[in-house]
Amino acid sequence: MRNVINEYLSQFDLDVRKSHDARFVDQKCTPDIVCFMADCVMNMVATKPVFVINDVWETQYFIQNTRVIFNKPWANDKKAYNEYNKVLSQPLKLLAYAHILNVEMVDGALTFSVANEDLLDYISRKDRNAYNFLYCYFMKVMSDSGFMKYFEEYAKESVANPVAARDEIYERYYRLINGNTPSHSRLDIRRMFHKVFNVYAAEHHLHGSNGKITYYSDLMYNKKNWRDMDKDKTVTRQEAMTPEKIEKQEAINTYYVQKAIALIRKIHTVSEVNDSWGNGEATQVHHIFPKSQFPQIAHYVENLILLTATQHNTKAHPNNKTQQVNKDYQLVCLLAKADSIENSLLRYGEKYYRKESFVYVINTGLTAEFSTGLSFNDIKTKLVQIYNVA
Repeated sequence: MRNVINEYLSQFDLDVRKSHDARFVDQKCTPDIVCFMADCVMNMVATKPVFVINDVWETQYFIQNTRVIFNKPWANDKKAYNEYNKVLSQPLKLLAYAHILNVEMVDGALTFSVANEDLLDYISRKDRNAYNFLYCYFMKVMSDSGFMKYFEEYAKESVANPVAARDEIYERYYRLINGNTPSHSRLDIRRMFHKVFNVYAAEHHLHGSNGKITYYSDLMYNKKNWRDMDKDKTVTRQEAMTPEKIEKQEAINTYYVQKAIALIRKIHTVSEVNDSWGNGEATQVHHIFPKSQFPQIAHYVENLILLTATQHNTKAHPNNKTQQVNKDYQLVCLLAKADSIENSLLRYGEKYYRKESFVYVINTGLTAEFSTGLSFNDIKTKLVQIYNVA
C-alpha cells in the first residue's frame, strides 16, 4: 500500500522552503489521532461533503468516541475547548497539506472537502494504516525539503553516539524551520519535529527523541499500556483494574471492534467459507477466536470472517450457543481466512490485511509459534496438523 501512497504524493511538491509552512505536522499528529480524525471525517462526508472544524466537533460520533478513546472531558465541554481544538485542527491541517483533504478559507473559516477518499478511508481504518501514511508523508516532505540526508546521517552516527546525533539533527531541523517559516520558537519546533523524528526512528529501529529505541507503540497518543501507568507493581494487572477502568477498556475495545467489523463488511460481500451452508446472504461477522476469551485480538480483521447466518448459528456456534465454538469449523474458518488474506495481499497489497497480523492472531489463539516467514500453504498445513492432534 505504501507504493500507492508514494505514487499519489509524488504529484505534489511538499517543500517547506517553498510553502513556508511549519505546520505540515504538529503535536497532536500521532497515528492514532490521525486515524481517528480520518474516521470521523469518513463518517460525516456522505451527508456533509464540505465542512469546517466545528462540523466535525458537533457530531455525536466525535463527541462519544473521543471521550472513550482518549479519556478526555466531553467534547462539548467549553473548558476543554483548547485541547479539542488541537485534536481536531492539527490532523485535519496535516491531511490537507498532504492533499488527502482540500482546504480553503471561506468567510474566515478553514473549509475542508475530501480530495482522495480512497486514501482517507485507508487511513481511517487502522492505526497501523495511519502510521504507514505518516511515514510516507513525512519522508516525502523531508525529501522535498532537502532534509533526508540528515536522517541518513543520523541513522549511521546514532549507533555510536545517539545523543550527539540526535542533538545535531534537531539543530539542523530548527534551522530549516526557523529560516523558512514564521515559526521561530525552538521549543515548538522541537515538539513538532518529535512526531516526524520518532516515526523515522520506529521504522528503522533507531533511538528516538527520548534517547531510547523507539517502537511503533511508542508513537501513540493513547499508549497501549495505559492500564499499567499508575498500578502498584506488586499486584497483577487484573487486580489493579477498577470497575471504571474495566468499563473504559471495554468501551475502547467496542470502538475498535466495530471499526474492524465495518471493514470486513466493506471488503467482503459473500461468505468467505465456500461450503454447503454458504448459500444465501452473508450477514454475520464472526470472531474466529472468541472475543470473550481473546480480547487482545478481537479488533484484528485477520480474526474476523464473514459468514451466512446458517454458517454462524449452526456451524461456528453449535445450536446458536454463542459461548461455544465448534473447533472443527474454527479450522475451516482459519483455512478460509488464510485464502482471503492471501488473495487480498496479492490484489491490494496491505491495504486491508497483514500476514504478520494473521500469524499473530493464530499464535495468540492457539498458543503456537508460527513464523511470519511461512508461506500461506505452510500455514494451512500446520493448522491442519494442530487441529488433527487436538
